[in-house]
Amino acid sequence: MTPTPTGLAPPVRPEQVTPEQARRRRGIGVAVAAGAVAGLGYLVGHDPHDPRVAMPLCPVRHLTRLDCPACGSLRATYDLLHGHWAHAAHDNVFALACAPLLAVLLTRQARAVWQGRRAPLPAAPAYGLGAAAAVWMLVRNICG
Repeated sequence: MTPTPTGLAPPVRPEQVTPEQARRRRGIGVAVAAGAVAGLGYLVGHDPHDPRVAMPLCPVRHLTRLDCPACGSLRATYDLLHGHWAHAAHDNVFALACAPLLAVLLTRQARAVWQGRRAPLPAAPAYGLGAAAAVWMLVRNICG
């Protein structure tokens, strides 16, 4: 950045990031994408329905004995990767229903990061997803 006559850096608009921040964010984005691909690669060959397979524990379930909104998502993803839609819906219908919205939001965020912009999650989808997740957690623990 070129300093102004006062010696201070010019202000950055809220939706913009500095070139250094953009590079760092791109690197983080690539690392996250690589981790996701590696995780999916592991999941393709390892069935989380089998209790002998090493899979991460849900911290909410471990601490409270309640199913969180995401419990069953690994099993559902495994089922989707193998073309078993009905099994995926049985494992976590909420995650399956939210997948298109989450894919759109993830794509939006990835594009913004790659272009060096900020893309905060709009309030309506954030509160909507949070409320829907809370309702799903109640329903699945009371009725399940």
